[in-house]
Amino acid sequence: MQVKRPLVLASSSPRRQYLMKKAGFEFVIEKPEAEEVFPAELPVEHVARYLAAIKAESYRSRISEQIVVTADTVVILDGRILNKPADREEAIEMLTSLAGKTHIVMTGVTIVSKEREENFDDTTEVTFRKLSPKEIGFYVDRFEPYDKAGAYGAQDTLPVGMNPCSPEEMEFLASLKKENLIREATTNPKAGRIVLIREICGSYFNVMGLPIHKVHAYLTRW
Repeated sequence: MQVKRPLVLASSSPRRQYLMKKAGFEFVIEKPEAEEVFPAELPVEHVARYLAAIKAESYRSRISEQIVVTADTVVILDGRILNKPADREEAIEMLTSLAGKTHIVMTGVTIVSKEREENFDDTTEVTFRKLSPKEIGFYVDRFEPYDKAGAYGAQDTLPVGMNPCSPEEMEFLASLKKENLIREATTNPKAGRIVLIREICGSYFNVMGLPIHKVHAYLTRW
């Protein structure tokens, strides 16, 4: 889809860039220059949207004709946020805490132009299967998930043959004639994938880092 004005995706995430391209958007990529910190008293369910808005604010003085899209994804377990792991030890610690439990993934999105701003978020529940230390260590060493909140990527960790998409996402993909994106957006099992995820309730692409069906719907109105 071609929007009427220049579109900027302010994200260094390859998953967000991939989803935007697959949805048919033409855009330029810029890395946001904003410090990703939030007030300690901010409720965890507001953090993703807050950080996306902070990233958008860093562009406000530079916007002329562009439409800028920013996003931030957080993993929430038992009321606390799991950020990107700093090293192997922290990645293993995070995955150990997630094993056998259900956690929340939230992505906040801001779309901003010189005249207008919209903010929204999406929430998905993800349940992990029980994992052995050997499985966790293999996953961390094989995929090095240091750029991912919660130390995992959904596309790397699904059961073989699982359709993780919500009905809304399936309808969206059908409208674009992109049903094959489900298969394309997962790691080939031959790559040595370890299954971490047992169940997803909500948007799969949200867990990847961008609820592209919602982004598409909002940008259509711009």
